[in-house]
Amino acid sequence: MNDASVPPEDPAAGDPAAGGPAAGGPAGAARRAVEALYADDRAAQALGIEMLEVAPGHVRVAMTVRPDMLNGHGTCHGGFLFALADTAFAYACNSHGQAMVAAGASIEFLAPCAGGERLIATASETSRAARHGIYDVAVAKDSGELRAHFRGRCARLRVPSATP
Repeated sequence: MNDASVPPEDPAAGDPAAGGPAAGGPAGAARRAVEALYADDRAAQALGIEMLEVAPGHVRVAMTVRPDMLNGHGTCHGGFLFALADTAFAYACNSHGQAMVAAGASIEFLAPCAGGERLIATASETSRAARHGIYDVAVAKDSGELRAHFRGRCARLRVPSATP
């Protein structure tokens, strides 16, 4: 039985020796951390965002542009592209199992996206330290044509101390 969030062509799916999700090592831990976030991520679920690939510091997610995501020009509203990229960023920076939140982000829109297009956002860790990190996200059509570039900066989530 294949995990629906892993593409069927992924030979590592379910193979602990290949670092698949059943692995007890870093790849398995990353997948479990991201799946736990996704389980409570109502925004990603409402947008139809699906996980394709998870590894420590690296995540690929997909979303299909629906008619309700189109702006007045008939192209995908930039806010939805930002949300897709931000989701990939969030999952990548939390894939190490430490709670991280966005501290800043920017996006460059490179080309319009039409309704019905399937977009893939690939987040890659550029820099990571104990309390912060930088991640780049490429948003492309299924065919690989780049549509947007996003850069996010994350910071470790500080749990407020209990004060008497």
